[in-house]
Parts: sequence; C-alpha cells; structure tokens
Amino acid sequence: MTENYIFRKFRCGLSKKDTAELCFKSVNTITKWDKGKSIPPECRRLMRMYKGLELSSIDKRWHGWKIVNGVLCNDGGLSFSPEQILTGYALLEISAESDRAIKLKIFKIAKLIKR
Repeated sequence: MTENYIFRKFRCGLSKKDTAELCFKSVNTITKWDKGKSIPPECRRLMRMYKGLELSSIDKRWHGWKIVNGVLCNDGGLSFSPEQILTGYALLEISAESDRAIKLKIFKIAKLIKR
C-alpha cells in the first residue's frame, strides 16, 4: 500500500472512479497514483476539499474550518448545519425590532467564530 493509496482511499474516502471523475482523469491514471506516481497538487487539493479536509484553499478566512458529515465545523468546536446557517442569515435579514435580542446572540456567536 502506497502513501497515495492510503491518502485517496482512507483519508479522503474516494474510490478510483470517484477520484477520476473529481480530477478529470482516467481510472488508469488513478491506478498509477496508487502505485506511487505523484498526484498533482491541484488534484490533491480537490480530494482534500471533497472530503472537507481543506476549506482554507478556497479563502484564507476559512482556515480551521472543515465540513464533516455535511456540517460546517471549526477548530473551536462550533458546528453548523446548512439549515442553521440559512436561519441565521434569515434572522439578520428580517431586521425587526423584536429580533434585537436574537441578533445580539448571533453577533456574539459570530465574534466567537471569528476568534
């Protein structure tokens, strides 16, 4: 077992077919990677992004963030489902006076996330 095989199969959880489709390569090319031929950096990055191992490659502000089982998580232990993110955004857009207390809580959480 090569380091590339372990990276693709176990770290990123990708089959040869999925990797080939993701990286626009042939299954034969992926087999060569598995045998030790180096994986191009852009393909490694795509594989890490697919698995949620690397969001910082999108933008440096995402450093420490990843997607685990469909949930956005940071190093501080905060995690958000897509529904929670949309709900938070919707509450901010409402801008009603009665939502002031909720907004303050959201801003506090946002400040914690920023740290």
